Amino acid sequence: MADEDTKQADKAGMAGMPPLPSLEEMQHWTFVMGRAQQLMLEHVAEQMKEGAAAAFEPSKAAVRWPGVEIFPDPARLAEMQTELWTEGLNLWQRVLGQGAGEKTALQEKAEKDKRFSAPEWAEHPMFDMIRQTYLLVSDRLLGSVDALQGLDEKQKAKLRFQTKQFVEAMAPSNFAATNPLVIQKTLETRGENLLKGLEHMLRDMRQGQLTQTDPEAFEVGRNIAMTPGKVVKQTPLYQLIQYEPTTEKVLKTPLLIFPPWINRYYILDLNPKKSFIRWAVEQGLTVFVVSWKSADESLADVGFEDYVHAQVEALDTVRELLGVESAHLIGYCVAGTYLAATLALLAARGEQGKVASATFFTAQVDFSEAGDLQIFIDDEQMETIRQLSAEKGYLDGRYMAATFNLLRGRDLIWSYVVNNYLLGQDYTPFDLLHWNSDTTNLPAKWHLAYLQQLYRENKLVQPGGIEVDGVPINLTKVTVPTYVQAGREDHIAPPRSVWKITHHFKGPLRFVLAGSGHIAGVVNPPEAQKYQHWVNEDKVDSLDDFIAGAKEVKGSWWPDWIQWVRGISDAEVPAKGARVPGKGKLKAIEDAPGSYVRAR
Repeated sequence: MADEDTKQADKAGMAGMPPLPSLEEMQHWTFVMGRAQQLMLEHVAEQMKEGAAAAFEPSKAAVRWPGVEIFPDPARLAEMQTELWTEGLNLWQRVLGQGAGEKTALQEKAEKDKRFSAPEWAEHPMFDMIRQTYLLVSDRLLGSVDALQGLDEKQKAKLRFQTKQFVEAMAPSNFAATNPLVIQKTLETRGENLLKGLEHMLRDMRQGQLTQTDPEAFEVGRNIAMTPGKVVKQTPLYQLIQYEPTTEKVLKTPLLIFPPWINRYYILDLNPKKSFIRWAVEQGLTVFVVSWKSADESLADVGFEDYVHAQVEALDTVRELLGVESAHLIGYCVAGTYLAATLALLAARGEQGKVASATFFTAQVDFSEAGDLQIFIDDEQMETIRQLSAEKGYLDGRYMAATFNLLRGRDLIWSYVVNNYLLGQDYTPFDLLHWNSDTTNLPAKWHLAYLQQLYRENKLVQPGGIEVDGVPINLTKVTVPTYVQAGREDHIAPPRSVWKITHHFKGPLRFVLAGSGHIAGVVNPPEAQKYQHWVNEDKVDSLDDFIAGAKEVKGSWWPDWIQWVRGISDAEVPAKGARVPGKGKLKAIEDAPGSYVRAR
């Protein structure tokens, strides 16, 4: 009989897995999973009962939330209860072999979920039952948030996000006893995978950060951030890097890039094949990049105006060094937000002529629809930031890294919990994840003001809402040619939020929607032939209208951008003299990538 069981398991491709459950075991698991559904049903029924009671005594039925009372929608909860009971009954019938016919929506969802991509999840009845029950209950938990009344959209979004975090944490794939791959690995290695995983976990606990890639695989200047150049200026806040030309002639108007100081600049210079910086140099641009200093005690008093001043100073430095009237500017993410403020300041001073064009990579200026990051700006979160940064005057970069990981917890947290801790797998070298883990500290004064003034109060788009050097700034006074890039799947700067830039700037503007998200949507070299982008030559008022009339173009949007830049001015000059780092008035301080990017 045992041999027959072994043959049956081998036939199903599950050698080393637990044998198919006996009738007694199936009854036990049916009870366990049925009890899980019953608990959910009882919870929903209780909500319904309280919802009905609310008609007579609302105070007893309300769920408490700061400043509001929340009431469940009895009709929707009744509908959810019926759906849950019906789908649950169908699930048990299918598991027991009594169901037939076409695949259900639940089965299709289970098959598409990467957490359950291993064949054992579908081939072994017990694990198939576990995954489908989890998906069924988690759907109902998330749906119960939408059945609540009395919450505004921001409060509901926060509750929905918190529920999603709980649901993703409780996935059966995250637990050794309910993940068939972990069970199989444990049997094969006789538990060595769990010991190795424990070593990984304890190391991560000591360093206070989840490891996502081999920490020894990459080093700036060795196999990432490799584009040849020199640091030609250094201030307490940034280093200015100028890159070596690779063409005999270069465009007369140089390019100055402001990367976000929430991360290291080399996201734009990961390796020669992915590097936007190297590519821009090869297109005949004289390229400068600002490398921001990771905050320490010396930057405790740095605030909003300091980053605007730094951008203006870097711009003037480049213009004076090369003897040109203007420069093309790029602002990525938060640096793009501040680039908008810089442009508005120059407009107020009558100095917009210093800027030939401005390009925005996934940057927001209007934060009224800023996405899930708005969940992290309530009073409690702000107080946490104050406490974490009170002693030294800066916020440890690991806090922001954890925040960004939470936005995509399934991919950036739980997949690594499974691979690193449960399966005990070796880390895979990946330059993008190395950069993602290479955190930077943030000046506390700046960070709190940024969250308060922009995310909470949305002052940047209010004419005169923000002053720089006592000068009220107004985005509607910005008339420089502008190129705006957004990522279709961006979870940090949602495309609908980025689009709002088009409502404020008054100069000629080109909007491009790129495939993928906040990073891959930007770092998409033409040679890779990945993703796509959308353009729309018509003037439209909304992102929906843009998408409706857009033309899809395969591959990178970089060629579209350089064509746009050359359309502003294609005058060229020889790549000599000050066009070579260290050969002009500013002498080379050190080789790129410089020392600031290495500081921890």
